[in-house]
Amino acid sequence: MPEVRNGDVTLHVEVDGAGEPVTIFAHGLTNSCRELAPFTPSLAGTAVRFCFRGHGHSSAPRLGYRFADLASDLDVVARTYGATNAVGTSLGAGAIMSLLEHDPARFDRIVMLLPASLDLPFRNPERFDAIADLLEAHPKDEAIERILELSEERYARAPWLRALDLTLWEDMNPAGVSRAIREVTRDISISDRELLRKVEVPVLLICREGDAIHPAALGRILADLLPDAELITFASEEQLIASIPSLVERVGAFLEGA
Repeated sequence: MPEVRNGDVTLHVEVDGAGEPVTIFAHGLTNSCRELAPFTPSLAGTAVRFCFRGHGHSSAPRLGYRFADLASDLDVVARTYGATNAVGTSLGAGAIMSLLEHDPARFDRIVMLLPASLDLPFRNPERFDAIADLLEAHPKDEAIERILELSEERYARAPWLRALDLTLWEDMNPAGVSRAIREVTRDISISDRELLRKVEVPVLLICREGDAIHPAALGRILADLLPDAELITFASEEQLIASIPSLVERVGAFLEGA
């Protein structure tokens, strides 16, 4: 698999498709470039997926997991492959915002799926601390099982979500993820939300109600700040997942400019 160097960090990259547009995909906290892998082959053009530092198969420095560091990873990979569009999930959306603070026209089109932070830190960082504690105290497989136990109420409501979460955790780097949790959940994506009013490119926002980590209210705030934003809000996690086929189609059309 290709690798890109960003200073002393080695970033794992995977590429789907060919041609234009070239879109970079930035995953969420604890996940890897495989997070959106099932969906990117159906999109037009080239999809560039990478693992942030400390995640997946990328290297894991001891320090350097603030949004500015993650935005640097995103920017280096995007420039290496000539990406003009960006899709970010949760942490990835925050990294995109961090880039936009200094370059509002950095990308032609942007998709933010379940944004989690703005000019305030993540909500409930203690929830993430509990995950970091488990990753530091137990072997990987045992830590994952204990982490999944934290969501038993959610799995009782929708048992099939457990298998999905387990798949997302498979490529997890315990040391790197725990380091990232300790730093980035205390950081902010952008110093002043009003700076986003300078972002004139089209932005598609995708949120869902009832999400304590990725509040739908944040999507509404972003839709108000960004001059050319479209907001799609789902009523629940189950509705969002059930809508994935049509959502992938909508995202694909948006990235192509349709």
